[in-house]
Amino acid sequence: MTSSELKALLAEHPLTLLYFSTPTCNVCKVLRPQVEALLLEQPPWYFQYMNTEESMEIAGQHLIFAVPTLLLMAEGREIARLSRHFGMHELEQPIRRYAELFNQADS
Repeated sequence: MTSSELKALLAEHPLTLLYFSTPTCNVCKVLRPQVEALLLEQPPWYFQYMNTEESMEIAGQHLIFAVPTLLLMAEGREIARLSRHFGMHELEQPIRRYAELFNQADS
C-alpha cells in the first residue's frame, strides 16, 4: 500500500484500525483474529492490516518501531496507539468509546 492509497482509505473509512505487523510475528498472528472479531462487534470500525516489510514508508511515517502496533485512526488522525505488550481490554475501551461517539454524531 502506498501513502496515497492509505490516505484515500482513511478518507473513506472515518474510523480505522491500522494493524502493523510482519508475517514472522507469532504474537501478531495470534492477536489479529481477536482484534478483527472485536471490530466486527463495533461498527463502523474498519480493519486494515499493514505489513511493515512491504509498507516501510508508511511504517516510518507513523513511527512504527515494534510489532504488533495498532493505531486507531479517526478521520485520518491517530487517536490511540497500542504497541507490543497489551491486553485486549486495553483495546476494547477506546474501540467501544469512539464507536459510540461516532454513532451518536451520525444520529
